[in-house]
Amino acid sequence: MSSNPVAETVASLMPRAKAELAELVAFRSVADFDQFPKSESEGAARWVADALTAEGFQDVALLDTPDGTQSVYGYLPGPEGAKTVLLYAHYDVQPPLDEAGWTTPPFELTERDGRWYGRGTADCKGGVIMHLLALRALKANGGVPVHVKVIAEGSEEQGTGGLERYAEEHPELLAADTIVIGDAGNFRVGLPTVTTTLRGMTLVRVQVDTLAGNLHSGQFGGAAPDALAALIRVLDSLRAEDGSTTVDGLPADASWDGLQYDEEQFRADAKVLDGVGLIGSGTVADRIWARPAVTVLGIDCPPVVGATPSVQASARALISLRVPPGTDAAEATKLLQAHIEAHTPWGARVAVEQIGQGQAFRADAASPAYQAMADAMAVAYPGQEMQYAGQGGSIPLCNTLASLYPQAEILLIGLSEPEAQIHAVNESVSPEELERLSVAEALFLRNYAAS
Repeated sequence: MSSNPVAETVASLMPRAKAELAELVAFRSVADFDQFPKSESEGAARWVADALTAEGFQDVALLDTPDGTQSVYGYLPGPEGAKTVLLYAHYDVQPPLDEAGWTTPPFELTERDGRWYGRGTADCKGGVIMHLLALRALKANGGVPVHVKVIAEGSEEQGTGGLERYAEEHPELLAADTIVIGDAGNFRVGLPTVTTTLRGMTLVRVQVDTLAGNLHSGQFGGAAPDALAALIRVLDSLRAEDGSTTVDGLPADASWDGLQYDEEQFRADAKVLDGVGLIGSGTVADRIWARPAVTVLGIDCPPVVGATPSVQASARALISLRVPPGTDAAEATKLLQAHIEAHTPWGARVAVEQIGQGQAFRADAASPAYQAMADAMAVAYPGQEMQYAGQGGSIPLCNTLASLYPQAEILLIGLSEPEAQIHAVNESVSPEELERLSVAEALFLRNYAAS
């Protein structure tokens, strides 16, 4: 980093940031209370609330949202007449998946090869720490020049919409001139990036039933309709021969005209096995940012170990469908349901239940806040120009905020670059990225105040 006083302050705060992130990572704050104790999420929420209180925030509150989780809110007043900036992150995390697949314990921050490993380090507990670092650096160098609101969500990874519903019921709470969503990431380490589009999503559970109960596969197999086989046929119908997503009536031919993603680099980032091809058509950027993508997240069926020679009477699957900006998620859900029903074979009974939904998002990258961020990024990342990229993931809150506050400028930055492996085993964060992005956010707030 340069000899900028803000950068020097952030550098001096990094040991504290590591210790704090370790404390926050230690909470098993998965907002699925059938699998993880609610007390773990509540503990993480209290940690964030205490951190905001210690920084002088007012009106710090644990907000009980309609989905049974808590979001943390705080307000830090700035100079009279200053603009208001909302800083967002979330403290809930994805499940660790196969804990045996982690090199080090998922809920224990571990430094290895220059990175900090642990569930939530990048997505998005590190975002909470980034906001704290930026504010501390400003307080040590002349003060925070804007009014700041912080909101830390407790169920973003579940897609259950608690904070969205709460915000709609309390529209004045999160009102701001500009909103910084700290839940995106750089295109790669060292390349400063703002995310200008997000895909929307719909999540459905599909159940196929064919028999009153399982049957002996020798006695009845060959004529008795197999629910698992029927489900497999349904799932296969959602992809073309090349792997492209094919939902009847859903457009799938849009193109991305911004930053491009080199195919070999994508293969390396995604850790595609040698000899295995990528799926879909068009450029990689087309496929992951501009077109729909279906993923089978799970199937309920007998495990191989312990399976009996039976024709299955019932089978279930959880399906995610990501949709690009310009496609209405509610309409996509209807098309997906109709497709599943139309492609279910043998007259099998099929039920489609919607579990979650969020709209796609497109930011106005020509707004003044983007120039303020570009200038800040140029200082935090010397010699690098800020890039504009899409993101295949979904942050449903973005559309809620854009609808509630149509005049607000919304920027997406964050720590989830490819090496972070968010949602996978061995998630990690680059401490250098945490440091540089904290500097960038601090300088952005200063630039924006003066704009």
